[in-house]
Amino acid sequence: MLELNINGQTKQVDAEGDTPLLWVLRDTLGMTGTKYGCGIAQCGACTVLVDGNATRSCVTPAESVVGAQVTTIEAMESDPVGAKVVEAWVAGQVAQCGYCQSGQVMAATALLKATPKPTDEDIAAAMTNLCRCGTYNAIAAAVRQAATA
Repeated sequence: MLELNINGQTKQVDAEGDTPLLWVLRDTLGMTGTKYGCGIAQCGACTVLVDGNATRSCVTPAESVVGAQVTTIEAMESDPVGAKVVEAWVAGQVAQCGYCQSGQVMAATALLKATPKPTDEDIAAAMTNLCRCGTYNAIAAAVRQAATA
């Protein structure tokens, strides 16, 4: 049994310690906003925040986040920075297929929490998630908009 803090709530989870956090979130807790993409931490669809840091949950053992604060896309609109990011995403109509967007929003939120006024270089360095639809320009524009909101 693992005790995890997910979106500010303590959850008792019956899972093996080496189970990827992604599967604990999706299969055990039913939080399907975090997506499976590649399973090898390359695409970023599974990005969540662990103590404020963008983290690829597909390769993060659940036991490694015991005692940490895990934030998922489900909590973004209740986070002041996350809400600005979501608002900018909607205003900019960033999503096309939308599959990667929860991970993109999480990465953008982590960036803006660490660097409230990022440069274009900061954005390029932080926004490493893949988007099959190629919405990278819209993503960068939404990050810049959220930074000025």
